[in-house]
Amino acid sequence: MATISDPPERGFRLSQLIFDTRYRSMTIQVVAMVLIGLLLSWLISNTIHNLEALGKDFNFGFLSQPAGYDINQQLIDYNNQMTHGRAALVGILNTLLVAVLGCALATVLGVIAGVLRLSNNWVVSRLTAVYVEGFRNVPLLLWIVLIFALMTESMPSPRDFRGEDGSSMLLGESVAITNRGVYIPNVVFSRSLGGNEIAAPEPEAPAAAATPGTNMAGTYGASRIATGGAGVQTGQNDTAAGSGSASGDGAAGGAEVGEVIPTSSFWDWLLIITVLIAGGIGAKFLGKRAARIQEATGKRPMTLPLQIAAILVPLIVVLVGLGASLDKPELGGFNFDGGVHLRNSLIALWLALSLYTGAFIAEIVRGGILAISNGQTEAAYALGLRPGTTMNLVILPQALRVIIPPLISQFLNLTKNSSLAIAVGYMDVRSTLGGITINQTGRELEGMLLLGLFYLVLSLLISGVMNVYNSSVKLKER
Repeated sequence: MATISDPPERGFRLSQLIFDTRYRSMTIQVVAMVLIGLLLSWLISNTIHNLEALGKDFNFGFLSQPAGYDINQQLIDYNNQMTHGRAALVGILNTLLVAVLGCALATVLGVIAGVLRLSNNWVVSRLTAVYVEGFRNVPLLLWIVLIFALMTESMPSPRDFRGEDGSSMLLGESVAITNRGVYIPNVVFSRSLGGNEIAAPEPEAPAAAATPGTNMAGTYGASRIATGGAGVQTGQNDTAAGSGSASGDGAAGGAEVGEVIPTSSFWDWLLIITVLIAGGIGAKFLGKRAARIQEATGKRPMTLPLQIAAILVPLIVVLVGLGASLDKPELGGFNFDGGVHLRNSLIALWLALSLYTGAFIAEIVRGGILAISNGQTEAAYALGLRPGTTMNLVILPQALRVIIPPLISQFLNLTKNSSLAIAVGYMDVRSTLGGITINQTGRELEGMLLLGLFYLVLSLLISGVMNVYNSSVKLKER
């Protein structure tokens, strides 16, 4: 009986890299990577050659050089003798500030407008449609400039608040809306973790300064620190105007000699935010515990007071421990002293970004709600749920899986659109690192690389956080 053996396997041949479907895709990817690598190598080599031809090198030493320019809106201490790196950090914080405020307000406006546009009330739905179509069809830059012009031209000046017939401050004489910006109370601490200064008598003025007509005392030309403590003064010389609030009693910021000057520091706010986050985690734990009890016994214990206490009690304890108080703005010589000064540029940029992005979010929310079958609403009504409860507990939770992915794109767009701040003089990272610093140092390549890296990292962080939230709220199949 004859036996037939299997034919010997043929060895690997180079032609298989192209004609064999098992290797073809891998071959294409390797060739593409090699071509991209060669292209990048040529670009880098060409850039280095051109820099050498211009007598330049590639380094980031300019970040340690003195900046020499002022920044009008600051969250941390800064003056023009500090470095370009510090100026870039101030710009980054300003960008983060307007991005966080804008995303929060745009989300609120968008959700409300999206729901109201589906209202059966003809007037409400049409007014919402006018808002959506009006803002999303006009360039963002025009809205920024228009709101800035309205703030500057239509609001009263600080001197209009003088006298009994002058303009009035809002919310118990604590908020002033002027053509220079909005002044709001500032939270300061008498036992700040960053330390408090003690009011000391001012040194005697030089003889030349005491001569009438040559008085140089005061703070001429100083930039206003927007989020400083109670001793923060405007750039105007209140002393020269005869006001006793600045130094008329010989102490800084109107405090008596030897008195602790309330202020605030980064560590104070870090502690408060940490306590708030811990309180939120504790409240969420109580909610999950109540859900487990409800699943086991059918009865849900009352947890709302405990959840509120878990957030508020530690916060109140920390505020009392730090000696928190409100520093209200007060009208000084030519401007308001104390409080927090939100400049018109910040207000205009914040409102324009929020209203513009909120119009797009409204359409996203409307589309997400319409994606839910009408049978869900009818089933909820059949169970006796009210329209508001149906929307909050049935429709919106299901619509979130449709809403969140495009919502991430809107947050990213808002963050990147904040670079239009230069149109109204708001000093964000585009104006500091990507503007004045590059013009002064001539390091356009390094500056633009750092600027692009910042926006890339920030966008990836926002996208990552929103993706985590999307995973936590999406429907989970059992």
